[in-house]
Amino acid sequence: MAKLTLKNFDAFRELEGKQLPSGDWMTVTQEMINDFAKATGDFQWIHVDIEKATKYSPFKKPVAHGFMSVSLLSKMLEELIQVKSAQMGVNYGLNKVRFPSPVVVDSRLRLVGGISKIEDYGDTGLKITWNCTVEIEGSEKPACAAEFLSLMFE
Repeated sequence: MAKLTLKNFDAFRELEGKQLPSGDWMTVTQEMINDFAKATGDFQWIHVDIEKATKYSPFKKPVAHGFMSVSLLSKMLEELIQVKSAQMGVNYGLNKVRFPSPVVVDSRLRLVGGISKIEDYGDTGLKITWNCTVEIEGSEKPACAAEFLSLMFE
């Protein structure tokens, strides 16, 4: 899907209360899982030990960290939407985060969601409340469902 490009905050505000187009599929590789383990220090075997996960895990493959799924929200949103007048954006927080289904290695994920609220933040910023669902291709349950908060500044 082509990135949704908006000129400025006025155009962006028109998306409040609306669904966004679905994002592109991305594959979660073992290398990504290993890199996340290195970054967080979480080397639980279910994530990084392919042989043990194949033998003992109920999923028969390594699975991504739940927090890896939620950490992809920023990247997925950045690939989905751009506000040209924005000079900077930062993560602000999360509400109601859930991980309904594990993400086995080589799964394909995409973002679906919308913008539930846009509020002024300071003199030149917005606080955005995004409703995000990270879908797993071929799965009825998503990898992650979260209310994600970010700030954007002109």
